[in-house]
Amino acid sequence: MPDAVIMPKLGQATEESTIVKWHKKEGDAVKKGDVLFEMETDKAVLEAESFFDGTLLKVLVKEAETVPVNVVVAYIGKPGDAIPASPPQVAQAALTATAQPVPETVPREQRQEVKAPIASQPMPAPRASSPATSITPDQATARLFISPRAKALALSRTIDHSEIRGTGPNGRIVVRDVNAYLESVGYDSLRISPTAKKLASKEKLNIIKIRGTGDAGRIMIHDIERAIKEKPVKMSKMRQVIARRLTESFTTTPHFYISVAADMTALFAFRKELKERGEAYSVTDFIFESVILALKEFPVVNSVTDGISVQWRGAVNLGMAVALDEGLVVPVIRNAEDLSMKELHDIAQTLAVKAREGKLLPDEMTGGSFTVSNMGMLDVDNFGAIINPGEAAILAVASTRERAMVIGGQVKVRSMMTMTLSADHRIIDGSTAACFVNAIKSKLEDISLWKSMM
Repeated sequence: MPDAVIMPKLGQATEESTIVKWHKKEGDAVKKGDVLFEMETDKAVLEAESFFDGTLLKVLVKEAETVPVNVVVAYIGKPGDAIPASPPQVAQAALTATAQPVPETVPREQRQEVKAPIASQPMPAPRASSPATSITPDQATARLFISPRAKALALSRTIDHSEIRGTGPNGRIVVRDVNAYLESVGYDSLRISPTAKKLASKEKLNIIKIRGTGDAGRIMIHDIERAIKEKPVKMSKMRQVIARRLTESFTTTPHFYISVAADMTALFAFRKELKERGEAYSVTDFIFESVILALKEFPVVNSVTDGISVQWRGAVNLGMAVALDEGLVVPVIRNAEDLSMKELHDIAQTLAVKAREGKLLPDEMTGGSFTVSNMGMLDVDNFGAIINPGEAAILAVASTRERAMVIGGQVKVRSMMTMTLSADHRIIDGSTAACFVNAIKSKLEDISLWKSMM
């Protein structure tokens, strides 16, 4: 009886994963610990290793297919073992299997040897979802009725036959339809270099849509290269999830924004004193602590609503937005209200490093109750952030600028930092939001508060 390989469950929030690449093919020998495939969740790309010795007898889930967790994706056994007609029942223990991610963002040679375990128990396979990749023109046109000769003609002319209207039986595209289309678009008058046409054919481009920049409109190789760059590229699963979640948040949550400018001059001087004593804290550490203290004063900002009821949260699970090349991730500092400044600093640093190295676990990016997005290091004057789903507000922190301020009737140069609160108007009123963001401002400016905490 062959052993069933199942899609691991990568954290409590993961419901499905996409197989990106198989490292073994059917018939290959497999040893326990070998990497079988790479899978992509909405947060990272991970490697899955085998728990079995034997031969990869059958692959049930192909590359680019997305399936629910705990689904049988392959069988490993001895050559000649009978493959079950349908995957057998899985033990309940397999449903709780979790894995440690090895992210795609880390170069392969630097990846840790932490791999996703594949549970050994077989299970019934729920119906697989459609492939994760978007439908390409090839896939779409393959569903059209077209005769083999007509398809060969279209390919030889480097055109997309999906735009051709078929006049054959049941709307089938036949040779005369391709010829009629070519005549209607003036194909014979097109001028294209042989090299450009060869490359266009290789890349499956439709030369009818390509504008030539050569003499008399001749399509040149650089025109094809430009068209290749303009081809739609499927977003990563992470980028798709970001797009879906933020679109949902922005279209279903009534955002409003309140900005204040905090005078950071005294705090910068205090930070310099701390650094000279060997206590290095970032501006972000003080912002986080100020937010935590303010959330304790205004618990409604730490709550969430579905438009019908409000859920109050006793703990401050502080999200910290971290920008990566692949997109934005938000690791969560749990129970932040119970942490000292030193603990807050250390945990934030650890999570930031893990995020940039692609080593965050799925559960380290869920369950936030309020998020801070600090773009102060990116030279921005002001910005508004979109509230993360499941939260009621987010604080956007811009760069600190030196400004001329009137203080005590005199003009002085002060270091001013603009903060903008995006709030859910369903549960947070304007006055509450204003008081909350000004509470953060007052704490940042209160040096006696920080001295008492050090």
